[in-house]
Amino acid sequence: MNVLITTLNAKYIHTSLALRYLKAFCQNDFKVELVEYTIKDPAMNIVSDLFQRQPDVIGFSCYIWNIEETIKVISMLRKIMPDVKIVLGGPEVSYDVDYWMNRLQEVDFIVVGEGEETFHHLLSEIQGEQKYHFVYGLAYRKGQEVIINPPRPKLDLNRIPSPFYFEEDIPNLKNRVTYFETSRGCPFSCQFCLSSIEVGVRYFDIERTKRDLLHLIKNGAKLIKFVDRTFNIKRDYAMEIFQFLIENHGGCVFQFEITADIMRPEVLDYLAEQAPPGIFRFEIGVQSTNDVTNEIVKRRQNFTKLARTVTKIRESGKIAQHLDLIAGLPEEDYLSFRKTFNDVFALRPEELQLGFLKMLRGTGMRLNADKYEYKYMDHAPYEILENRILPFSDIVRIKRVEDVLEKYWNAHRMDRTLLYLIEREFASPFDFFQEFGNFWESKGWARIGHQLEDLFTRLHMFLRERGTEKLPIIEGLMKYDFFMNYKYKPRKTWWKYEVGKSEHSRLMKLLAQRPELAGEAFVVRGLDEKLLHKHTMLEILPFNMNTYLQTGEIKEEETLLIVYYNPEERERPDTYYVPMREVNMGSVK
Repeated sequence: MNVLITTLNAKYIHTSLALRYLKAFCQNDFKVELVEYTIKDPAMNIVSDLFQRQPDVIGFSCYIWNIEETIKVISMLRKIMPDVKIVLGGPEVSYDVDYWMNRLQEVDFIVVGEGEETFHHLLSEIQGEQKYHFVYGLAYRKGQEVIINPPRPKLDLNRIPSPFYFEEDIPNLKNRVTYFETSRGCPFSCQFCLSSIEVGVRYFDIERTKRDLLHLIKNGAKLIKFVDRTFNIKRDYAMEIFQFLIENHGGCVFQFEITADIMRPEVLDYLAEQAPPGIFRFEIGVQSTNDVTNEIVKRRQNFTKLARTVTKIRESGKIAQHLDLIAGLPEEDYLSFRKTFNDVFALRPEELQLGFLKMLRGTGMRLNADKYEYKYMDHAPYEILENRILPFSDIVRIKRVEDVLEKYWNAHRMDRTLLYLIEREFASPFDFFQEFGNFWESKGWARIGHQLEDLFTRLHMFLRERGTEKLPIIEGLMKYDFFMNYKYKPRKTWWKYEVGKSEHSRLMKLLAQRPELAGEAFVVRGLDEKLLHKHTMLEILPFNMNTYLQTGEIKEEETLLIVYYNPEERERPDTYYVPMREVNMGSVK
């Protein structure tokens, strides 16, 4: 029997951990082929490829991001392969099973919940006596009737063979994201999350976990994302893994979902002292700082402790943090969400993801949707359209915030400019992103693409039309940020270069003859005039950038900004600053 398991990943770089578990669990008894596609692949191409593989059984792993595309594939597949057994599994079809079996008549079986043992048992029955009523955790058809069997007891995780030793995966480890779990389940009961449905947390043996991680690292994995819902819930386990990865990271980056308000001080101290910069990333779900909202969704959260943890991690400079917000939770209107956004942005996370509530099948939020007068999409991703206190018009406004937040803050194209605007020009971070987002939409930019230069010119147009006395200062910061985006000397700038040719030549000659004007570090470079022309950008700013970067003070004196793009060091350019009064006093021989 030829068994094929597949899924449509969101991106090519993603990999399906679920499929690899299924293959590892079944491969000793069945011939199992694993193949992955993406939601961007044309359905015809996917169906053509599957047809050529001629499976007897084909299983699809289904999620909110791929279910609608998967349905198109299944519909086509059934027409050209009427005898193939089609099996669905995954979180999207594990709830409202009767709905899915009735909606998708092409589907023969649905594996409900944890799938390894159920899928193996199903394959045994397909190949054998077809007594499907014995398969716990399975939905199947008996004539025109849909039968949903009782759920299967939880599996001992250490009975599942490791999914990380398939030879065909090894060459791709360096180019794709590897997903990894040390546990299953979640101790919390957040009503918007599927993890709240499963009671209890089960762990894989820690020595097995270490062995698998070391195997992945030694074979070239560059990014490992832990999918544990709360990695740090078991402190001793988490500490042991942190220590193991610090000692054996091999340049790999590890991303964890953590609950920040339960992070112990000794763990934070250890990470601050021992973790190499850049190998850990933390994803922290804040969602809302509204106490009434958190109580309704059964989310226990101490924001004071969370803020303390995030601040300490940020100050260590070792770990990048990604904080999540959800707009549209119960009893959080536009103004309340504005406060939530500002509360969290004040922590200055490297990334702030603004998402919108999704009414996932099986969650408490979906079951109680009528109570809060929710309206939401009928099909995946089931995103809300409005509720009793947050009309669709406000959802649209917040989406504009999300758009420019992603393009500007999360992309880190002009951090210094944004911080200046947020702290000195606008009433709050949210107000900046909202005003700019409204302007962006009014210009129709949401419907066209953008290059790096566009991000600068569009922000500049917004500020110019809005009006500000400090525009020359902001322009200076924008020019500095623009230069910092490049590892090589840029060919063009987004503004009209104001240093004339003759003045530019004079300045280059002066710096070559009197490098001490720019300081000892510049002298050490030993740059002649030819190298300066080749690798250096000059700009005259209306304030002393060096003073601003060190103290935050705007000292209004014209300053020559020197940006040197070292051809031997491509990380970031070096900058030097000379007050123009000193430059103008210098003579050129």
